[in-house]
Order: sequence, then structure tokens, then C-alpha cells
Amino acid sequence: MGKINFLSLVVLILLFSVNSFGDDDFDDFDDFEDEVKIKKIYDPFESYNRSMTSFNDTLYMNVLIPIDNVYTTITTQGMRNSVGNFFNNIYFPMHFLNNLLQFKIDGVLIESGRFLINSTIGILGLFDPASEFGLYPHKEDFGQTLGYYGVGGGPHIVVPFFGPSNLRDIFSMLPDAAVNPVDYTQRPWWTITDTWAGYLGIKTVEKFNNISIYSTQYEQIRKDAVDLYPYLRDIYEQKRDEEIRK
Repeated sequence: MGKINFLSLVVLILLFSVNSFGDDDFDDFDDFEDEVKIKKIYDPFESYNRSMTSFNDTLYMNVLIPIDNVYTTITTQGMRNSVGNFFNNIYFPMHFLNNLLQFKIDGVLIESGRFLINSTIGILGLFDPASEFGLYPHKEDFGQTLGYYGVGGGPHIVVPFFGPSNLRDIFSMLPDAAVNPVDYTQRPWWTITDTWAGYLGIKTVEKFNNISIYSTQYEQIRKDAVDLYPYLRDIYEQKRDEEIRK
């Protein structure tokens, strides 16, 4: 990883704590509320998880939301949409590979078509004409690939700064990172960044862009939840199970 000074480490911690969920984890929130039965979740670290949830929530609400308010002030909605489109496009290698590993040929073709169209007509992915042509995202990650082959999530774990996860999905971050075009190390294949400065810069933009999209939903969850930790835990685990089943 090379040498990292203290300031870089702090910035890295902050930018990865911007959301307890991924880009689309709030999309099925209404469906979650309608569920009557939720499977019992393996949670042997509940005491620790509650403490980390409280820590992450405090950081999010008191540090990251105020910073994001500045970001939304200096950018337009159209600019933020383009940033989101750009990042969805450059993660094509991860989505392509995991669709392939699961033998989801339709997903392989859809993601390939989306990448080709959005990288050209969509001007390097800043726009999403592929969706207008009926090619909607078919995102897959290595956690879903393991789940496809029957690997269970294991114990639920709230990761400091990252948020809700489980043992399977934490492990899965490593293979996905190997094909991630946003990196801080030099590789034998092309990447957008290969330095800590470049990596921190582009990830900061990505994460604060996500906050601008999902902060309202998160604040609504906080208001609706009688007990925030199990609410967030159940949303995460249910959504991952649904993603694996699709």
C-alpha cells in the first residue's frame, strides 16, 4: 500500500463513511416496510454492532451531512446525475465479471451494451442513453457471486466507517477491488488513478455525490426506526438476499 500520512488516512476514513449502504440500497426501502416476515439474522456481535452503528450515525449526521450541504450548493442536480452516471459506467469490469461468473448471460450482454453505448453516445458515461434504449443496469458483485453458489452471509458485522455488512461481503471487497478501475496502486492494466492523491480525490467526489442522492432517505429511516441498529441491519440483509435471488 505504500506510505500513507495521517491526513490521508483521515480523509480516506471519512470518504468511506459517507453512507452505510451502497448506491442503490435505499431503492427497495418501501418494499422492506411492507414485509411481514423477516428471517432471523445471525448476529453474535450485536453489542459491538450497536456501538459501531451509533458511531457511524454520529459521524454521518454531524460531519458528513454538513460537508455535503456545501457540495450540493456548488453543484446542480444535472451535474450530480452525470457524476453518478460516470461512476456506474466505470465499474463495468466488476459488473461484467460477476455476471459472467454466475452464468447470467443476459446480464453480461446488457452490461456490455450499456458500457458501449454510454461510453460513446453518453460521452464517457456522463449520460445514460442506454436506459432510454431499454438497457437497464444489471449490477453484480462478488458477494452476490458467492451467494449464488450457496455461500451464506455469516455473522452480521457493522464495519467502522463502512457501515452494515457481513462476513461474506467483507471478504468479497477484495476480489471486486482487484478489477476496480479506481485504485491507488500501479497495476499492469489501465486504471483511472494509481496514486493516493488521485484515489482520494475521485472517491471523495463519488461518495459525497452519493450522499446528495440518499441523505433524505437515510434521515427518514432515522425518524421511522424505533431502534436504528436492527432496522438498518434488516434492510441490509434483506436487500442482499433479494439481490442474490434475482
